[in-house]
Amino acid sequence: MAGSRAGDDPSARERILTAAEELFAESGFDATPTSRIAERASVPKGLVHYYFRRKADLLTALVERLPDERIEPAGVVVPGDVAASLHRLVAELDRRLSASPLLSHLLWREADTHHVVRDALQSRFRALVRTVRAVIMASTGAGASPTVADVDSAAGLFALAVSYRHSVARHAIGDAKDQMEREVAFIAGALIPRTRPRAAH
Repeated sequence: MAGSRAGDDPSARERILTAAEELFAESGFDATPTSRIAERASVPKGLVHYYFRRKADLLTALVERLPDERIEPAGVVVPGDVAASLHRLVAELDRRLSASPLLSHLLWREADTHHVVRDALQSRFRALVRTVRAVIMASTGAGASPTVADVDSAAGLFALAVSYRHSVARHAIGDAKDQMEREVAFIAGALIPRTRPRAAH
């Protein structure tokens, strides 16, 4: 990303990024020339290259526009209730994503061919796994003690479910909410199985 320089126009840079986001989503990165970005942003083509030396630098800057996914477990954890804690975590992640579903979708699509995007999304995924793991650990009650391996597996699976949901957020999937409800119930049930009543003798 270009640093701040004398004569910089932050509003022009923002318009360029907004135009790039819209056009990449509409036509794809490779099919979008910088001249179209400049036209959409109402700036001279040279100004695009002034802020972003290479077209790929636009993708790097767009990654940085993704919402911060760092969430303190204490803000979502319901002590002793893994399912409620995961629901609250998903709700907070969804709230943050709601400002940029288009951006999230296009970056997931471009990750296959641009290592900068892929590396950034993988880093975000690893951070999400750590957050999910921390929420699970903080929400298990004193009497519940899932193994470390089970918690690690659950965190990875749940992070995958959340990431997939966000990668297709631009497309309104009717049962997305119901699917996440099932994911939460499955993971919480696997980690904290309900005690079965003893059979009468």
